Amino acid sequence: MARISKITAQKKRTDRFNIYVDKGNGAEYAFSVDEDVLIKFDLKKGKEINEFDFVEIGFNDDIQKALNSALHYLSSRIRTETEIRNFLKKKEYGESIIQEVIHKLYSYDYLDDGEFAKAYVRTQMNSSLKGRGVIYRELKEKGVPEEAIQTGLLEYPVDKELENAAKIAEKTLKQAKSSSQREAVQKTEASLMRKGFSREIIQEVIKEADIEKEEDAEWEAIVIQGMKAHRRCQKYTGYEYTQKMKQTLFRKGFPTDMIERFLEELGNGG
Repeated sequence: MARISKITAQKKRTDRFNIYVDKGNGAEYAFSVDEDVLIKFDLKKGKEINEFDFVEIGFNDDIQKALNSALHYLSSRIRTETEIRNFLKKKEYGESIIQEVIHKLYSYDYLDDGEFAKAYVRTQMNSSLKGRGVIYRELKEKGVPEEAIQTGLLEYPVDKELENAAKIAEKTLKQAKSSSQREAVQKTEASLMRKGFSREIIQEVIKEADIEKEEDAEWEAIVIQGMKAHRRCQKYTGYEYTQKMKQTLFRKGFPTDMIERFLEELGNGG
């Protein structure tokens, strides 16, 4: 049995206190505790504490330290339960301590995966051009439960998703102006798929986009692509050259009749 002989506040951390005890050989430093733990266990000069008390006080102080770390981590932005757990694991807190901290955070309303999902979806749809698919995967990676994810995705209206998809389509089409109409569509579809937009959204955007090229624009595109192909294929001759050119331009999405016309004009000197 030991008796508390002195309690002093730490100089750099005024919310922590050093506890000194006397086990019969004079006062000696025993441990330090958070102010909340000091109050919880009614630690004061003259109080007797046994070995079991030492263990219980130490465990509760570890919980308080972990809780303080979690609260500091939460101060910059809302976090998921999984993020908090991983953060505390990196701090090398045990599972029993982490579980106690998670319980306290929920009881204080500092943790709410549903609200996190809603806030995350709103941020992503307004600050990026991501479709629901990508946002869904990102929330999954953050450990958000399926139900919370589905609730959060309701914050993303279809008209807003169409608006974001249309911006990507417009940018992609500008970059693909030297491509054939078919290849421009394929590039646009691929870009939207990578950004996580659904097939329905993509089809609607493609339908609304001004992708249909005038014949002159399509001809300008085949001239650009055709001359590139010619430089790569000019090591071939005759039938082999013609077939290589046709295959290359067909894969680029140009119609057969336009390819034939280009090759004919190229053979005549342009």
